[in-house]
Amino acid sequence: MDTCLFCKIVRGEIPAHTVYEDDATLAFLDIHPVNPGHTLVVPKRHSFNLLDIDPADWAAVAESTRHVSKLVHDVLAADGINLQMNNREHAGQDVDHPHVHIIPRYRGDGLPHWRGKSYQPGEAEEIIAKLRAAHA
Repeated sequence: MDTCLFCKIVRGEIPAHTVYEDDATLAFLDIHPVNPGHTLVVPKRHSFNLLDIDPADWAAVAESTRHVSKLVHDVLAADGINLQMNNREHAGQDVDHPHVHIIPRYRGDGLPHWRGKSYQPGEAEEIIAKLRAAHA
């Protein structure tokens, strides 16, 4: 896409600090990192998010994410790694191109973890029934 920010980075029209690149993916430092070394992995071919990405592109992103996560973890001596992917506006996606965040984590870095909440009575059963029916 001509106007997509990440497509422009892939094409070299906008500079980025490249961490890793192969035929199908590009990994580069996030310009607003949660922690130093926060890296984004994107497919080179445009799509909008996880819901419409080509399966081969998703497989390439997943493998590059695994590879770059180990690199970031080991080289930066991180205590852990968070992976995050936001899909669609209400989930926090702000660039309409699939991208996985690799966030190095350090003991005492002060970043919160999300808190889960319990299902209401019967809610889990209702959801699983809908999911199973759609999958059948």
